[in-house]
Amino acid sequence: MSVIIELRKKRTQNWDAAKAFLESKRDKDGIVSPEDTAIYEKMEAQVVEIGHQIELLERQRDLDDSFSQIVGTPYLPAVPGAEGINTQKTGRASIEYKRDFWNAIRGRSVTNALQVGTDSEGGYLVPDEFERTLVQALEVQNIFRQFAHVIQTANGERKIPVVASTGSASWVDEEGTITDSDDAFSQVSLSAYKLGTLIKVSDELLNDSVFNLEAYIAKEFARRIGNKEEEAFIVGDGSGKPTGVFSATGGGQTGVTAASATAITFDEVIDLYHSLKQPYRNTAIFITNDATIKAIRKLKTTDGQYLWSPSIKDGAPDTILGRPVYTSPYVPTIASNASVMAFGDFSYYWIGDRQGRTFQRLNELYAVTGQRGFIATQRVDGKLILPEAVKILKMGAGT
Repeated sequence: MSVIIELRKKRTQNWDAAKAFLESKRDKDGIVSPEDTAIYEKMEAQVVEIGHQIELLERQRDLDDSFSQIVGTPYLPAVPGAEGINTQKTGRASIEYKRDFWNAIRGRSVTNALQVGTDSEGGYLVPDEFERTLVQALEVQNIFRQFAHVIQTANGERKIPVVASTGSASWVDEEGTITDSDDAFSQVSLSAYKLGTLIKVSDELLNDSVFNLEAYIAKEFARRIGNKEEEAFIVGDGSGKPTGVFSATGGGQTGVTAASATAITFDEVIDLYHSLKQPYRNTAIFITNDATIKAIRKLKTTDGQYLWSPSIKDGAPDTILGRPVYTSPYVPTIASNASVMAFGDFSYYWIGDRQGRTFQRLNELYAVTGQRGFIATQRVDGKLILPEAVKILKMGAGT
């Protein structure tokens, strides 16, 4: 039995114990004493901590699986036609390009294979195989990419036609005229905003043939770029970055406004669920943050069932009202007028990746410290192309 499954079972047992304790300490008016509340909160904190450990282990497992697909052989013979060189693939997909790319990154001599991937800013486009590895790593690091619709764009802008309003049928009298009723279309444009990070590696590691440079760069790229992407996909304002699903302009539609600025009720979560049209609910998920989950964890139905349900199945998410719930630290916390929870079909959030992630080696900038710098960049945009597909729970203004 895996450690993850054992932790999931332990979390469920601890949660059942916490709920039982809380119910046993309520007086006839349903009030729990401050002393017992403190004990319950410690029990709940254990549930939360186990959940964090499960997430870390699952993410580590997924990253390991992703990076194990990297098979790097950067020191292949440079002689065209030599044994082991695949002459069938061309451009950035060829083994010659892959060999020269990693030799260039390590500061070794190269042939002219990199000419096909020279970037206008002085870097080199990553090999095709490695780019697929980077995309896979980003999907692991960035939870939003797991649910969004990702497309590849060859240029700086991609226009997406969207049905703004749909036509309808009508009853017609005998020999009557059928009324025109056409679909109306609008457009959403995906741009290509630049996102970059600087990675430094010591000369000793670069010269160590045992050091897996490919895996290290992929992991760092995924961690840094993935985190910044996720933040923009959630709360980005569209100014020099993607437009987030929680953005006041271009984000999801407000489904429910809570009565309070500091608390969420069970009925308000139900209202959020039903504010989304039924066809979207079939594949909808909740996205919020840990602090909001802590508040929701205490909510119960009229028959005493808790709204939040922990998962005991490896790889399966927790649920609210039977739908998966995911957390991100970038979702706003409960506060006056804050948008704190989204429920919807996030496949209507489109991410446009401009093909060609770029790496550039900096030889001199950090030479005095025995290091080499590497600049990694990509161009990406994201927008919710159909706002009605995602509904937002917004807190009240308070007094």
